[in-house]
Amino acid sequence: MTLRTLIVDDEPLARQGIRLLLQEEPDVEVIGECANGAEALAAIQRQKPALMFLDVQMPKMDGFALLAALPAEQVPVVVFVTAYDQHALQAFEVSATDYLLKPFKPARFRQAVQRARQRLQSRNAGGLHEQLQTLLAAAKSVPGYPSHLSVKAGPRTVFVKISEVDYVEAAANYVILHVGTQNHILRETLTNLESRLSPRIFLRIHRSIVVNLERVTGVKPIPTGEHLVVLKTGRELPLTRGVRELQQRLEFL
Repeated sequence: MTLRTLIVDDEPLARQGIRLLLQEEPDVEVIGECANGAEALAAIQRQKPALMFLDVQMPKMDGFALLAALPAEQVPVVVFVTAYDQHALQAFEVSATDYLLKPFKPARFRQAVQRARQRLQSRNAGGLHEQLQTLLAAAKSVPGYPSHLSVKAGPRTVFVKISEVDYVEAAANYVILHVGTQNHILRETLTNLESRLSPRIFLRIHRSIVVNLERVTGVKPIPTGEHLVVLKTGRELPLTRGVRELQQRLEFL
């Protein structure tokens, strides 16, 4: 049996190291490399790998968010590649096929590949599905994204539900939360706030705008060759990031 394998890591040297080690495994075929979660989503849909080496920590969409975005039947056998310490991994260690703690040794890598072989040879598909669900439940507790933001409004504190935010706009050292017809000002930089938002739901489309993908209805080209992101409210926002990445992220929401 040939193990069709996908490598997902935002570090080129890390991808190269995994590829070189896999060359020593005669039954492994590397079918692709991805530098981020959005690329991996498209690759999994298109190439259907049996095995995936997946970095936990990646910008925009981390390894956990990638798994959560995939239908259960499309998730390959996963070996995590991570810089998390062992204590942080205990929450999902029992559910993952294996994990490699950077930097890892070739012997440890070979052990992970062997465990993946054993998992793939197992015909207990129901057990594999249950383990995946356990893994995703555990993974959700590791990044920890808030459901509300507290905003000062005069003498009051307003709690804004993050799922209702259309988009976030930078204004110097402040951000403006656009929620329907209401705006809320938060004293925080856009970069800091973005790091606290789920990368599966929120995407920076412009240097000063992070949009809630669940509030997007489409993308519209304009004569300059650029595009506008159209929200459910009818608001149109400039898109200076790649339109293809946005489309891929929307397809897998």
